[in-house]
Amino acid sequence: MSGAPFREERGSGTVLVLAMIAALVMLIGVVHVLGTAAVAAAQAARGADLAALAGADAARGLTPGDPCTVAEAVAERNVTRLDSCQVTGRDGTEVFVSVSVGVPVLPASLSGEHRGPWEAARTARAGPPSTAEM
Repeated sequence: MSGAPFREERGSGTVLVLAMIAALVMLIGVVHVLGTAAVAAAQAARGADLAALAGADAARGLTPGDPCTVAEAVAERNVTRLDSCQVTGRDGTEVFVSVSVGVPVLPASLSGEHRGPWEAARTARAGPPSTAEM
């Protein structure tokens, strides 16, 4: 008679295990999206830095070409998109760039796209040190 009250709970372990598996799958999905966003932010920062440096080299005459055209080519090689480019400074050797990269939700092998619904954007400056840095 002591086992009779627990007969109604038969199969509840299966439901509990399924709920735990569903929670684990959702947690893995959240970690994946956050990790992908962090990787995209690092990629955008790298692309912005390299594009600004390449543009500054072109502005100083160290490499041939228009600074913004060179910066755009370098941004594309780093799988980022150049959103803006400004050449400033007293002698035109300071370059400000803004780049962005898509944050994919699914891997490109599953979705067929490298860009996602969100974007990671970064800006960078390259050129001679400003007077505040001296």
